[in-house]
Amino acid sequence: MKRFWDTVSIAPADAGYTILLDGKPMHLPGGVVLRVDHEALALAIADEWQAAGGGKGGEMSFADTPLTRLAGTALQRVAPDPLPVVDAIARYAESDLLCYRAETPEELVTRQMQAWQPWLDWAATAYDAPLRVNRGVAYVKQHRGSIAALRGAVAALDVPALAALGVAVPALGSLVLGLAMSEGRLDAATAHALGALDELFQAEQWGEDAEAAARRAAIAADVALAARFLQLTRPEARG
Repeated sequence: MKRFWDTVSIAPADAGYTILLDGKPMHLPGGVVLRVDHEALALAIADEWQAAGGGKGGEMSFADTPLTRLAGTALQRVAPDPLPVVDAIARYAESDLLCYRAETPEELVTRQMQAWQPWLDWAATAYDAPLRVNRGVAYVKQHRGSIAALRGAVAALDVPALAALGVAVPALGSLVLGLAMSEGRLDAATAHALGALDELFQAEQWGEDAEAAARRAAIAADVALAARFLQLTRPEARG
């Protein structure tokens, strides 16, 4: 679409902030005014829209405003009823990537153990949720207490964190890595490298495949967006 505004600003509204396009509140596609709770996020969204299209009359797409899209998801889809989102995210505990290890080659087996096991150990300690590990792709049934504990950890998250993990956890294939991101223990690049460990190993052995690399870059962008959204919605965030 064509950019129809010159300037973007923010304004306090309803214990939060709205984003103003030429002084008028921004509306989401459904007609709802976008309101966010955190000033840092409001400023970052304003920056997206100030840059979009390069200037009034320029061409832009909603791909240029990823923080806006995630904020809209939080406002319209998560906040009214968080439970379906909690359930969808928590379900990844039943088949967490970190629990499925290669059988061969031994170098990959060792790399997975060294990179992944510390995070399973962390989840076991932090949430009292030990997870079983299996070599191969056969499904391993997890203890119901661990699944319940991890679901409880997800349910305790606020709406912005749920929106962010709704992007990060499917991208990574791991609830454990998503929770570590939400607690500030993992940055986006490290989390993505852990989630893509198998692919990166294969690229080392056999060379890079352009299609796989493009797919991995898209996943990395999703994880980075989720991490930034988390950072911007923390009380200490300053933009």
